[in-house]
Order: sequence, then C-alpha cells, then structure tokens
Amino acid sequence: MSDPFSDDPLDYDAPPPPVSNLVRRDAPAPWLDALNGAQRSAVEALDGSVLVLAGAGTGKTRVLTTRLAQILHTGRCRPYQMLAVTFTNKAAQEMRNRVADLVGPVAEGMWIGTFHALGARILRRHAEIVGLKSNFTILDADDQVRLLKQLLQAEKVDEKRWPARALSALIQRWKDRGLTPDKVSVAEGGEFADGQAAKIYTQYQARLKILNAADFGDLLLHCLTIFNVQPDVLTGFQNLFHYILVDEYQDTNVGQYLWLRLLAQGHKNICCVGDDDQSIYGWRGAEVGNILRFEKDFPGAKVVRLEQNYRSTPHILAVAAGLISHNEERLGKTLWTDVTDGEKVVVRGVWDGEEEARVIGEEVEALHRQKNSLDEIAILVRAGFQTREFEDRLLTLGVPYRVIGGPRFYEREELRDALAYLRVIHQSDDDLALERIINKPARGVGKTTLHAMHILARIQDCSLYSAGLQLIDTDELRPQARSKLTEILGHFDRWRRMADGLPHSELAETVLDESGYTTYWMTSKKPDAPGKLENLKELIPAMKERENLTEFLEHVSLVMENTENKGGEMVNIMTLHSAKGLEFDSVFLPGWEEDLFPHKRSLDENGESGLEEERRLAYVGLTRARERAHISYAANRRIYNQWLSAAPSRFIDELPKDEIEIASEPGLYGTRDIAFDGAFNPSRGLSQGGPGLRRFQGRAPSAVVLEATAVNVDGGSNGFAVGDRCFHQKFGMGSVRATEGDKLTIDFDKAGQKKVIAAFVQKP
Repeated sequence: MSDPFSDDPLDYDAPPPPVSNLVRRDAPAPWLDALNGAQRSAVEALDGSVLVLAGAGTGKTRVLTTRLAQILHTGRCRPYQMLAVTFTNKAAQEMRNRVADLVGPVAEGMWIGTFHALGARILRRHAEIVGLKSNFTILDADDQVRLLKQLLQAEKVDEKRWPARALSALIQRWKDRGLTPDKVSVAEGGEFADGQAAKIYTQYQARLKILNAADFGDLLLHCLTIFNVQPDVLTGFQNLFHYILVDEYQDTNVGQYLWLRLLAQGHKNICCVGDDDQSIYGWRGAEVGNILRFEKDFPGAKVVRLEQNYRSTPHILAVAAGLISHNEERLGKTLWTDVTDGEKVVVRGVWDGEEEARVIGEEVEALHRQKNSLDEIAILVRAGFQTREFEDRLLTLGVPYRVIGGPRFYEREELRDALAYLRVIHQSDDDLALERIINKPARGVGKTTLHAMHILARIQDCSLYSAGLQLIDTDELRPQARSKLTEILGHFDRWRRMADGLPHSELAETVLDESGYTTYWMTSKKPDAPGKLENLKELIPAMKERENLTEFLEHVSLVMENTENKGGEMVNIMTLHSAKGLEFDSVFLPGWEEDLFPHKRSLDENGESGLEEERRLAYVGLTRARERAHISYAANRRIYNQWLSAAPSRFIDELPKDEIEIASEPGLYGTRDIAFDGAFNPSRGLSQGGPGLRRFQGRAPSAVVLEATAVNVDGGSNGFAVGDRCFHQKFGMGSVRATEGDKLTIDFDKAGQKKVIAAFVQKP
C-alpha cells in the first residue's frame, strides 16, 4: 500500500524495528518498580488483547502511560505506530506529557487524541472517498442547527413544533450508532415531523457535502464508510497501528466501538482500560455492553483487575462494593486498600430539604474550622434543581462555593428569563430585563418594534418601557406590531397592580403562566426542555423563602455577585455525572430518595438497565470520597412548590449496615427506622396535573419523588386503626380512614384527604 499520509515525511508503512536491535528486555525500566502486582501485570502484557478493569482510585492513568512507555522502551514499534484514544483533550495531553516524562523525546509522534480528533486526522487523508475535500470544515452545534432549520423550512415543517435542535440531537444519536441515512429504519424516524426525520437526515448529509463540511458525528461515521467501501485503506491503517490503547472503554458508543474493532483486526494488540461499574453515560449513547463482551469480541483476551484502591478508606470502599454488588450486568471486582482506619459512611435522615441543606452547611463549617480545605469538600446532587437550596444556604453562611459542570441556579437561561419578567414588574425602567423577554416567547414584538423603541428612548432620554407606552399611542408602528406591544405592556401594567395584593411567589406563577413562558418550555421539543421546566418550578419555593419581591431580587443579586474567586477556597457543588474523574476529602450525597435517586425517568425509560446505571452513579458518587462520605435523605421534600412525602432510596437499604453510621435526628429516623433486610418496595404513584406552572401543584417533576412507603419499625401493626384521631406536623389534625401496611389514609381537618407515612403521624 502507498503511504496513506503523503504530506507527512514519516514512513507509515515501515515495519517495526528489528527486535534483535532495539528490544532490550534486560534494560532497566525504573517505572515498573513503582507499580503493584496487578498494575505491573497490565503493563507487561504487551502482546494480544488485554482488558484492564480499573476500579475507582486504582491508578488507571499510571498503568496507561507506563504501558505506552514500556512499548517504546522495549522497541516493539515506532512511536507513530501506536494509537492511544481518550475521551477528552485534557486526558490526551496529560497522557502525552507523562509518557514524555518517562521515556523522553522518543515519545514524539504517537497518535494520542480523542476519538473525534483522531477520526478527523484519518478523514482528512481520505476525504474524497466520502465526497469531501481534505480542507473540510467541522461544524459546531449552532451551525448544525442553522442548517437543519433551513431544511425544515424547505420541507414546510413547523419548527416550533419540531425544533431543529431536537432533530440535530436525533441525527447525532444515529451517527453515534454508526447509522448512515440509508440504515435508519422507518420506525426509528417516525416520531419526528410525521416520519420525515430520515428524509431530512439524507438532505442534511447531502448539503454538508456541498458545503464541504462535516459535523462531529461524521468524523467517525465517515471513517466507517471509508473502511467499508475501501478495504485497502482499512488494511493500511490496520498495518500501521501495531498497538492500540483505549481509555474509559466503558463510555464508548456503538460507532466508536465499531471504529476501534476494525482498526484492531490487524495486529490484534489492543488494550482497553475501563470500569464497567462506572458506566454512567447511557443517556448520551454509551454502551456498557461494549466492555462486558470484550472477551467475546477478542477471544483469548487477558483480563487484569486493578483492585487496590489508593484513594478511599476501607469503610467507603466496603459501602461502595456492597451497593454495586446488587448489579447483575457487571464483570465483578472487589476494591481494597491497605489503609486501616477511617470514618464510617454517615447516613442521615432529615425532615425536609431545607433541613438537609442546613445540616450539610453546618457540617461544611465544622470541617472548615477543623482546617479542612473548602476545595476538598463536594456536594454531589442527582438533579440540577437540587443545587439551589445549597447555594442559598452557603450564601447565607458566607461560605464561598462554585458550581461545576453547569451554571449556578440563577444563571440558567430559564431563570434569567423568569427573573427578567419580575424585574420589569418591580422596576419598569429596567431596559436590560425588558429587552430580554419582550419577545420571549415570540409574541410578535420583533426587531423592528424594538429598534423603534430604542430610537425613541434615545430621543426622549427615557426608558424602553416609557418609549413603548408612547409608541402604542401613535402610528409609528404597523397596526399588528402596535397591537402586540400594547398587549404585553398591558400585561405588565396588570401584573404590577396585582403585585400589591398577591404574594410574590404566586405573582411569579401567574406571570410565567400568562406570559406563555411556561407553555413555551412545556411544548418545546428541545432535549433540555424538561430540565428547564423543573428549574422554573423550583423558583417558586425559592421565592417563598423571602418576604417580598424586593428582598428576593436583592437576594438573587447577592448570589450572582458570589463570583468565583480563583485565589480562594470554595466548596464544590455539582451533579453526580459531573463528578466522574474527580476526588475530594469529604463528599456529601443528598437527596437519596425514591424517584429522585434512583431517578424515576431513568427507571420508566430503561427499566432494569436504567436502575443499574443509577446504581453505578451512586457508586461513582461514593468513590469520589477519600476520607468521609455523608449520605442524606429527606422525609418530605418541597419540589417545585409542592410538598411530597419521600421514601428513602432503595440504595440505602442495599448499604452494608456494619459499614455505616446512622446520624438521624432523634425521633425522626434512628437506627431502628431503617430496615436493612432487602425488602424495601417503594410505591410508584404519580399524581397528575394540567398544564401551567400554577397547575403543577400536586404534581411531581417529570421524574421525581412521590408517595412513599413508611418503614415499619416493629415489623407489625403501625399502631393506628380506622377512626383514630392523629396529628401530622405539616397537615395538622385528622382522622384515620384506611390503613395499608405502614401507610395511612387520613382525612385532615384542613388539608383534606392525604396518604402519609405512619412513622410521621402521632396520636394526640
């Protein structure tokens, strides 16, 4: 085969250096002395297929880089005949630097990079095979959406009903699975735009060729096409790559799996490093099955388990191992450490989410007083909406914090929009706020109208709002535009009058409903729409914590001013997904309640596989902790302005009881309140409600906590009989109407009929 990279002076078809000349098996390799037995076995198993099951904190990166160094050191191939694949540019650079530190300049020339970067490098050499030129452009997400909008418009598809961004996400999922347009079935494309998705996908790919462009999904998809239609090109790369290493193999999708498997068929020297117990990205296409079937894909593969943990205490490892052992789809390994001391994992039940935030805030302050760095403290939540209570609490305490992996609560787009509505009501001359939402959602107050308002505002030296009031009484605008402007300004005037006699939280509900903003996100097809709607609903209880609108807006301003100070310590707040790969001395894990964690949406959409991924997510959270881990759950949680009784997560029942410490408040949850018999069976009810933010009262978020099953302390009767009078701290006095195990149906004097947990009810 001719040189596949004619613009590169290296001879990519060169055979490996003669073993007799370069392989020095007796040459000193000092890096081997720093490895434990399992790590060394993984590094020295250089030939053939190898799967390294690297548990959390077991030195995976050291094994990867040392293995690369060992291959070069023993002269088995030239640097450019090695392919090392990572998931992030940061990981690729770290790997490159570490290998260079071990073996020096000889490491230069290795193919180290992300799937996308390496795919692009191959594609540019053979772009003509798929109808592109070598200088093709790689479109970003915004460019993809703009192009799809044009195609949707040409097909007369209602973009409001079928957003281009949703179609873009669908197409990328197909590409992640290695599906070109001709391989997309009618059934798969049937849910979008009355079955037109596959057709538009075909048009999209054709348009990309005309533009000499590719999107990120194409970088591997086109490679797969090239390998299939030009076998000699595939053979050339198979011959080129004598050794292939893959990091985080459990996170590969179908397309990445196919790409790797094809390239590895040449020399069959492939080493995949990963942890099936940390596969948590199924929602974005990762297939845990790729790592589970490695031995079938590569018969005779050597499997090395890295189980000695250098991060966490024995108690943390035991709790994590006990939890993950309940998963059936796993290869299995047991983490251990030679550390002999450490704190037990704390499990705490609290009354509600506010109390949970208060307790964790106090724990953070106590750790800081004991000279623990705030940088080494993390609060890991399952859902983004949970960050709000912790942000508010830490701000109240004066404890600096950062939100990692996403914006802080009030920095999110939907919260900024909602706040803009409230700011205009509070202060009509707030031009920035008015301009942000005057046409959001779209209501016919377009750029022309806004431009006219700006001109008049400059001439009159007044606010945009005042300019708008003048324009609706003149003929400067077209009748339809003037009518729409009159309508929205009239709304603001009416809402402002309502503010005098309506609680500010109810005002916000009214504004978001009547403005159409809630409906906008409820009907949106955007992938992130459900999360945005959940955050909007979380705004209402946040407002109730302040006396009035003025105080609330001032509070938000203070939160927004809590900008990251890179020179000072900060508590880390993030979702569990964002925490993967990180580690901290102290980790707080709040919200371990049924339907919040494990998340109901995951269970509803994916069944048992969804439950196992949720359990892996819990495992990841626990293994982020070096010295201490605190799990908490609330008996009641106010979610989007609705109080809901919450059952402890089934994961709590799966924790090995000898390794945990119960730290619940007396009289609420104690050691006798948690049953560790594996018999936990939470109820699955979900109350329904109509559209609109106000009408979400009594309705759980698209996945969250609902009716709960109480824990039977004595294993027998709950102690109540039909007709008994009783008292509930939130609902007050009532009469028992029915009993069912540890649940009571009670007619409360003021709150009406409710189903509650018997443990939360007292006899007067």
